[in-house]
Amino acid sequence: MDKLMTLEEWAKTVYGDHPPAVGTLRRWARDALIYPAPQKHGRSYFVLESARYTDPTMPIPKQAQPANTSTRLRLADRIRRG
Repeated sequence: MDKLMTLEEWAKTVYGDHPPAVGTLRRWARDALIYPAPQKHGRSYFVLESARYTDPTMPIPKQAQPANTSTRLRLADRIRRG
């Protein structure tokens, strides 16, 4: 299991010598731009080591459709069959 670390420690680990400012990190935490979401304990945010920044301007990749979609029943057919 990953350990919890402060936002500042996490930023130093992920971004190296040039981490974002503390205010930016707190805004990312408030706006849920870090996944998994940071936990707030008192005045401090704690984040998992494996957490990553999610860019809201990047589209979410679509999941691949199953190759054989013709065997799937339509909603109306599923309701009729019970």
